[in-house]
Amino acid sequence: MRPARLAALFLASLSPVVAAAPEAGWTEFRGPTGQGMSTAEGLPERWSETENVRWKTPLRGKGWSSPVVLGGQVWLTTATEDGRELSVLAVDQETGRVVHDRKLFTVAEPQYADKFNSYASPTPAIEPGRVYVTFGSPGTACLDTATGEVLWERRDLPCNHWRGAGSSPTLWEGLLLLHFDGADQQYVVALDKRTGRTVWRTDRSIDFQDLTPEGKPIRDGDFRKAFSSPLVIRHEGKPVLISAGSKATYAYDPATGRELWRVEERRHHSGTVRPVVGHGLVFTATGLPKGELWAVRLGGQGVVTDSHVAWKFAKNVPNRPSPVVVGDLLFMVHQDSGVVTCLEAVSGRELWSERLPGTGNYSASPVHAAGRLYFFNERGHGSVIAAAREYRLLAENKLEEGAMASPAAAGRALYVRTRGHLYRLEQR
Repeated sequence: MRPARLAALFLASLSPVVAAAPEAGWTEFRGPTGQGMSTAEGLPERWSETENVRWKTPLRGKGWSSPVVLGGQVWLTTATEDGRELSVLAVDQETGRVVHDRKLFTVAEPQYADKFNSYASPTPAIEPGRVYVTFGSPGTACLDTATGEVLWERRDLPCNHWRGAGSSPTLWEGLLLLHFDGADQQYVVALDKRTGRTVWRTDRSIDFQDLTPEGKPIRDGDFRKAFSSPLVIRHEGKPVLISAGSKATYAYDPATGRELWRVEERRHHSGTVRPVVGHGLVFTATGLPKGELWAVRLGGQGVVTDSHVAWKFAKNVPNRPSPVVVGDLLFMVHQDSGVVTCLEAVSGRELWSERLPGTGNYSASPVHAAGRLYFFNERGHGSVIAAAREYRLLAENKLEEGAMASPAAAGRALYVRTRGHLYRLEQR
């Protein structure tokens, strides 16, 4: 059986856990399922500046948002270094030519963003005819993909991101779902995707237990921030919004915003990793400084920390790249060491742990396609390994610039955003 067929069968086997999604493109952060899984065939295994590059397009500004691909276009966001101008770009999928370059928002007094971050880090979400972009509290907008015209915008969703926004939106039914986990406010909001109108807003319910004797949050709320992105799955035939915040991971009804359950972990904070699901489990990382990976059984009500945590794993758990579940295996790469760990998803048992070749940290999340895992680091190294119970390096590659953004896979190509360029990598 062909590897892509195996991947498709695996995605189907997760139903009703994973919400079904078309594979026509790469439609949001981490793809159509939001979990780094692609059914693409024929992706290149080797590349360099002179090998298997279909096109390479320079990008202005600074932005770590990942590309999304649909309808012959590749969309991404960018910003000026100082965060005063926030823009969206569209590139022709076949030629690499920039077809839309639109400044969306001007910000008179940008919030502080850590130099590690950018003012354009959240990844867009796209569907036929419309693309949705957010920069966090500075602005969220919907554009017509054909004309590049703004259909609606919102600039009234308050949040002090403090170190910069990082949460990407997701589409579900008629809603655009977003996280706003700042130092001052922490909430999830659903907007009507047609109009931008607020349908519901739910504040985070955890008691952070972080007040000083003067009644103020420690470090002005720095430990209340989070950067993860929402994920809608299905469990027992019903949609569930999985949402990692700071010190807790939540499940909500995506139609109403009603909290269904949560798991709490106050030793860690500022979750960044997007949860993944499989085998009736949610796999969520607890955050900084040295968090753990928890496998949480779906279901339950209220606080389920004591009743629904199936296992915990504490070694080389990432706080930036998200993991990926392939069949009965879970793979993750540590952001600092470049060590990839393979676990049995159901039991949490470690099968192997190996360091990827090359130097540099990892912010980009891996992508799986046709039995292979693709990793890109911040110094331009790209590694391809087998998604298997034994470590096997298939290829080691290098580009001139490093990648902060996660790659997209569509058709037979990888779309890779480096610090200054967008590449289409394709077997030639």
